[in-house]
Amino acid sequence: MPKLSFERQLSRLEEIVEKLEEEQTDLDASVKLFEEGIALSNELAQKLEIVKFKVNELKKKGAELMTVPFDTELAEDENGEN
Repeated sequence: MPKLSFERQLSRLEEIVEKLEEEQTDLDASVKLFEEGIALSNELAQKLEIVKFKVNELKKKGAELMTVPFDTELAEDENGEN
């Protein structure tokens, strides 16, 4: 079974919550839905942690790039010349 996208997993988790809130869902079906929901919730949490880490790393790299002094000798003057 191919991996579902984050959005599709989240949508499925929302469907599960709706079904669990319905009074017509029997106990056996509720347990299966709950198990699936827990598994999806764990996968989504892991994906969010990975994205959070990547964003923090990019922010660090961006901050490092911004703190490097600008080399004015390489900049063009008013006439577009070095």
